[in-house]
Amino acid sequence: MPLTRRRLLAATAGLAVAVPALARPAFAQSYGQRFAIIGDDGKAVANSVLPGEITGQIPALRGVTYAGPKDGETTLYEFYDFNCPWCRKAAADMAALHDSDPHLRIGFVQNPILSPESAQAAKVMLAVQRKLGSAAAYEFYHKLLSRPGRIDGLGALAVAASLGIDRAEAEEIADSDEVRLALKSHMRMAADLGLYAAPSYVLGNGGILGHPGAKALAKMIASTRQCDRLAC
Repeated sequence: MPLTRRRLLAATAGLAVAVPALARPAFAQSYGQRFAIIGDDGKAVANSVLPGEITGQIPALRGVTYAGPKDGETTLYEFYDFNCPWCRKAAADMAALHDSDPHLRIGFVQNPILSPESAQAAKVMLAVQRKLGSAAAYEFYHKLLSRPGRIDGLGALAVAASLGIDRAEAEEIADSDEVRLALKSHMRMAADLGLYAAPSYVLGNGGILGHPGAKALAKMIASTRQCDRLAC
C-alpha cells in the first residue's frame, strides 16, 4: 500500500496523544543543579541523580542504535526527537565525541515527544536498525538530521532508501508490532527517567536535560570515569 501522510498520521496518532501523559513522571521536579555543571554556552545545565534500578534497564531496550565499542569503558545515551531544534547540533557533537573517544559507546534512544512526524521518523530509524543494524542506523541518524526543514516519515523513508533498504520493506517494518512496541518502550523509559526535554542524556546514573555541548559532555564523561558522578 502506498505511503501517505494520512496513513502515517493514523499510524502514529496514539503515540502522539500519549506523550503529554508520559512526560510527567513523579520525580520530574527533582531536576535542578544536582551538580554544578555549566554548558558550552555558559549556562547552568539541569541534571539529576537517577534511580539505578531504572537506568539499569536501558541496555535491555530493543532497537537502541549504538556507536562505539560494545565493551566501551563508558556509555552515553542520547534521548532525542528528530524535530527538536537542538538535536541537529547534538548530532554533530555526538559524532565529534564518537570520533575523539575510542572508549566511549553512545546509545541513541527514540523519544519523539514533539509531533506525530517525529514518531514517523523514529519508526523508520527503528526499521533501518532492525533490518540493517546499528552501523546503518547511525548513518541514517546523521543523514536525516542533516536534511533541511521539518523531518517526517516520507523524508525518513527517502533516507532509508539511500542506504539500500527497499522503501516498501522499510515501511512494512516501520509499521510492524515489533517496532511499535520498541518505540513505546523507548518513550516509557524516557518518561520514567523524567527526560522531558529533547535532547536529554543518561550517563551512568546521571540525567542531563537539554544539550550542554560537546565540551561539557566530555567533562562529564571524564568525571564519570573518575568518580562515578557527573562532576567530582
